[in-house]
Amino acid sequence: MVPLRLAAFTMGYKKSELSASQIVQSAIRVLARQGYARTSLLDIAREAGMSKGAVHYHFPSKESLIQEVLQTALDAVQARTIEAWTSGGDPMSSLRASIEALWEVRASRSDEALVVADLLAQSLYDDSLRPKLAEYYERAATQARDHLTAHLSPLGLRTKVSLDVLPRIIVGLLDGLVMQAFVQEDALVASEIADAIETMATSLIEFGPSK
Repeated sequence: MVPLRLAAFTMGYKKSELSASQIVQSAIRVLARQGYARTSLLDIAREAGMSKGAVHYHFPSKESLIQEVLQTALDAVQARTIEAWTSGGDPMSSLRASIEALWEVRASRSDEALVVADLLAQSLYDDSLRPKLAEYYERAATQARDHLTAHLSPLGLRTKVSLDVLPRIIVGLLDGLVMQAFVQEDALVASEIADAIETMATSLIEFGPSK
């Protein structure tokens, strides 16, 4: 009898996990369509095919759900970013490929990218969103720094500015430009953006020991 009860408990726990995941994915879709300000828990419940009470069972407030949504969306964007920095190749072609991939991650208008952009703007007024976003930017900068160090150091190259600063400049440029692309799609061409950022980045590289 005990094993049967344990099995039932385990099945119920897994079902609960699946339900929570379903709610989070539904919330991402709704937020991507209509934004944080226009989204209610009822909207998310309808998208998930659940009652509002079922959503409240897993997430007692919209804010608690948004925290999980933000983490999930950031993880998805981060996974694609990691792929960009580990694309391989010689240093310059790898840098170019990484810049293009990082732009695509942001400009693709995936549900996750849209949610991150929307909640980034929302963080101006909601400081509870800032810690996860700050962690995301820290990880993004660390990935870029590690990539540049691994490719430049063996060739006796270094950056003219701190490797703690250059990655944040690259990421900041891409994030700022993609917001412009959201409001004026035909104003920016991906290849021209990659050319410009690649030119700026390579102009900050010189021979010498790492700083």
